[in-house]
Amino acid sequence: MTAVNIDIVSDVMCPWCYVGKKRLEAALKELPQNIEVDVRWRPYQLDATLPKEGKDRKEYLSEKFGGSERAKQIYDAILDAGREENIPFDFEAIAVSPNTLDAHRIIRWAASEAPGVQDRLVDILFRAYFLEGKNIGDNTILLEAAEKAGMDRAITEGLLSGTADCLEVEQEIEVARKMGVTGVPCFIIDNKYAVMGAQTADVLSNAIAEVARQKETELASEEQVAEET
Repeated sequence: MTAVNIDIVSDVMCPWCYVGKKRLEAALKELPQNIEVDVRWRPYQLDATLPKEGKDRKEYLSEKFGGSERAKQIYDAILDAGREENIPFDFEAIAVSPNTLDAHRIIRWAASEAPGVQDRLVDILFRAYFLEGKNIGDNTILLEAAEKAGMDRAITEGLLSGTADCLEVEQEIEVARKMGVTGVPCFIIDNKYAVMGAQTADVLSNAIAEVARQKETELASEEQVAEET
């Protein structure tokens, strides 16, 4: 088996990140069976200035895009992409644009749980926000998502009530920006190669397979050198 790590720099209030997640899932199914992929979700905030309680979404989008008509044009394109990936986006159900710092804290903690918990949590948060219109900056919604993903609610609630890992999440976001990540999703493959944006499944699978081939070649060369010496 050839192991490949993928770090996904993402924000759970970003619809393209949800599209990107679906496309990555499709890409992983296309890979040869000898490639083993470990996916980790990394934080990014599209707008860290939003208050903890969030902001009225219509007002926020109008301010961000310079009017409701421009916002509608942008989100029409996202709706089309969602339909391609079987994501029934319901933007009208979303009342609040959330601050996602606390969501990223929980996603960070989920990485220490059993395999699959972090990815499951991210999917639950995407669904809660984009399909059900829930405020994923609200602690009650976050705790429900964590518990549903398989995390201990009491432990998570205790951590969430304080400032645990706030600084660490903010620092990780800053590192991503210094690395040149200016938009999300960004797929960082084996800490060497970056695929920017919600690329198609074919683009992602080809990039992952190419990294795996390079690793196999490097390993074969190292083994040959070891045998010769």
